[in-house]
Amino acid sequence: MKIRAIIHSAEEGGYWAEVPALPGCVTEGDSIDETIDNLKDAVEGWLEVANQSRQPDAESEVVEIAV
Repeated sequence: MKIRAIIHSAEEGGYWAEVPALPGCVTEGDSIDETIDNLKDAVEGWLEVANQSRQPDAESEVVEIAV
């Protein structure tokens, strides 16, 4: 899966990043490489929590798709 993230320079040094498609999914790092590694963890965590918190009702069906 590919997802777009925006990496910003932090005023206090280092970087911070956000994923606009995943509200509240943000992270930081001392270098761009560290920030990207942290982004991967943040996205995986965000998706895991979102998946666990969304319980289908009687009229819904859960399916998995590859993107």
